[in-house]
Amino acid sequence: MKDSIQLKSFIKSLLTTLALTLNVLIIYQNKVNNTNIFQVELSTVALLFALFYFLYKKKKIKLDSGSLFLAHLFSFFMLFGNSYLKLDSWNLVFGNLKMMAISAFLYLGYFYLFSYLIHFIENLWLNFSFPEIKGKRRTLFRKFRQALEEHPIRTSFLVLLIFWSIYIIAFYPIILSPDPSFQIKMYFNEHTKYIDWVIRRSPKVNLTTHHPIIHTFLLGGAIQLGRLIGSDNFGLLIYSLFQTAVLAATLSYTIYYTKKLKISNSVRLLLLAIYALVPMFPFYAMSGVKDTIYTCLVILYTMFLLDILLFKKDRKFSLFEIIENTCLIILLMLFRNNGIYVILLSLPFLFLIRKLDQKKMGVILGSSLAIYFVIVKIVIPGMGISDGSIREALSIPFQQTARYVKEHGESIKKEERKAIDKVLGYEDLKERYDPIKADPVKNEFNKDATSEDLKEYFKFWFQGLLKHPDTYLQATMNNVYGYFYPNSTRWYIYYKYDNRITQNDLVDYHYNSLSGIRNVLTGYGVSFPYIPGIGLISNIGFSSWVLFLLVYFVIKQKKKELLIVLAPSLASLLICVASPVNCYFRYAMPYVFMLPFLIVTIQFILNKKEGNYEKKQFKNRSADSLL
Repeated sequence: MKDSIQLKSFIKSLLTTLALTLNVLIIYQNKVNNTNIFQVELSTVALLFALFYFLYKKKKIKLDSGSLFLAHLFSFFMLFGNSYLKLDSWNLVFGNLKMMAISAFLYLGYFYLFSYLIHFIENLWLNFSFPEIKGKRRTLFRKFRQALEEHPIRTSFLVLLIFWSIYIIAFYPIILSPDPSFQIKMYFNEHTKYIDWVIRRSPKVNLTTHHPIIHTFLLGGAIQLGRLIGSDNFGLLIYSLFQTAVLAATLSYTIYYTKKLKISNSVRLLLLAIYALVPMFPFYAMSGVKDTIYTCLVILYTMFLLDILLFKKDRKFSLFEIIENTCLIILLMLFRNNGIYVILLSLPFLFLIRKLDQKKMGVILGSSLAIYFVIVKIVIPGMGISDGSIREALSIPFQQTARYVKEHGESIKKEERKAIDKVLGYEDLKERYDPIKADPVKNEFNKDATSEDLKEYFKFWFQGLLKHPDTYLQATMNNVYGYFYPNSTRWYIYYKYDNRITQNDLVDYHYNSLSGIRNVLTGYGVSFPYIPGIGLISNIGFSSWVLFLLVYFVIKQKKKELLIVLAPSLASLLICVASPVNCYFRYAMPYVFMLPFLIVTIQFILNKKEGNYEKKQFKNRSADSLL
């Protein structure tokens, strides 16, 4: 019996060590010879083997079907993610019989590792509680803690502004990347590539709905306000200060909410430290992208869902609450074109809760959608603003077609080439194909393509699916794997100076002379994801894994109502999968920014022994009273 345990532990340790260290790329490329076949030194390999042997030999675990499923899922992500990261294909897994055999062993190694990790995390999840920090001496830290407890929103807001002020000063007036720069040009009715992609609604209007109109007007309006007061740069500063305040206030509200739930004060200190010190928060506070305010709205919407489940299931909504939440939902849908999907994939599930005031909830949902459609279908078209291109919704099939042309172009018939050419342009399609970014392919979409042209194209697309489904599957996996693979980190923060809006003296935008400080902050921001441990806070793939773990814990502990709270984050992840770019941080911001709050809050709710949140428990403790 003892020998059997030792043998099993030896095999598990060997496979796990190989999964983490073996350089499968050089094996696939037949470059082994006398080189080290591992990605680390042999001494590190030996140390890891000994560590895993001790772990597997010491502890025997039992897993339920949910944890087994997650262990398999994470192993799949690691195996295929590495292959696509290295080769843009699954050849490191299915390249030949040798690679398939090696991959099977590596898969088992990952599976054993994740089985133990999930078991460890589950035990920690069930038994861990954040300590209450106390101190008798009247120190400055104690006074700060007291201020945070008595006025969590105000204190957190001021602390965040203090810590973020160095970014505000260094990147004055704002960090502009291509998207907001084009938005500003559109606001001033300049010709941009977006108007070339669509059928004009008015020959005099260069605006399109490719970017949210409300955010475009907010950016442009701030510049015009700045011109009235002082300068274009000052107007851009007005916008960045407004956005910074919105983000700081939203994050401060999450800290207040932990006070409302009576979670330990150490949680508030932890969240505040994360928000103040992790660079993704101040960098995106100063970035003029639409995603920052949208992320704030998704966070507030998630807290609205949580508030309903914990405190409002058995009571009526007031008129103020109906108006307040309707405005929140409308803004969420307006600040990103795909925001409506977050609402449709989450809010309707509230109607499954029996005690909820469903009539008032129906008023909120119905009025929100009605007003939204009036704005996007009547008001915006009435202003002569052109609709965005249908290409934005077709990234997945377009990428599949481009990969098909690249890999099987010789088998495509003449009439099929014509069908593709009328929609995407065939001649240089395989050269334009980028496995992790659909823009080069979809940006050549023929805006004049008729419904008949699209019908013929999709006829070819479906035939290609039947002939080479593996090609289509690989195209999609290649374009999304980074959202599930923690070792992939791309397009993290913006920091470069973008001069698009300065052309033709459109806007007087320039950085200040503090390039040295900007370089230091940029170095910290760019390197943060690679800091062991804490760097995972800003890791997209890891954040997706944590979301899956939260779903598992919620289901296992029979609190399935909390899935509604996770729905906006899960919907955001689905939107990432359908997006044109792999592992794009802006797209994942809603659930990455929200995750620290979700983890501590759901962990507390699931493990709270009373399991009951009475309205009277928080009597006279509104947000205003805690300011």
